[in-house]
Amino acid sequence: MDALNLLLNRSSHPRLQAPAPAGDELNNIMQAALRAPDHACLSPWRFIVCEKEGLAKLGDIFEQAAIAADMTEKEIARAPALPKRAPMVIVAIAKYVEHPKVPWVEQVASASCAVHAMQMAAVAQGFNGIWRTGSYAQNPDVKTALGCAEQDEIVGFLYLGTPATELSSKTVRDVSEFFERWN
Repeated sequence: MDALNLLLNRSSHPRLQAPAPAGDELNNIMQAALRAPDHACLSPWRFIVCEKEGLAKLGDIFEQAAIAADMTEKEIARAPALPKRAPMVIVAIAKYVEHPKVPWVEQVASASCAVHAMQMAAVAQGFNGIWRTGSYAQNPDVKTALGCAEQDEIVGFLYLGTPATELSSKTVRDVSEFFERWN
């Protein structure tokens, strides 16, 4: 796939089914993450690839967090199924590294770039995904269960798989609404 076409037509896909990326395809996705901008070569990321039993384990973590947060019965009942909306979920964590020239926000941005790179690598190979956050990304019980330190940040849950439906094309936006030029 042409790189410019990939970037200009990027779109999240919420309806995913098996198969998920595997083998060389998955390795390409992981390698793309490791090429994200990384000031001072800190590698401020950690990723957890969840498939099959891993999705169930992540669902259990969500369920326990929902119970601890005193969510509604409906939210608690729904929690274990959330990761199973795709055949693979990659949990992306900004793993903060103390550094005098690389602030926390820049390290979170680096991890976020890694998520974007993974999704683009998936699309380039015929898969797709959706980057989700929501309350579980900020939940302290989820962060603890995933081994996050206090300064770490879950930047998202990247759901990956094969698109189950066709997406309609997005409207091209007017760049002048978002960019100004200083000549």
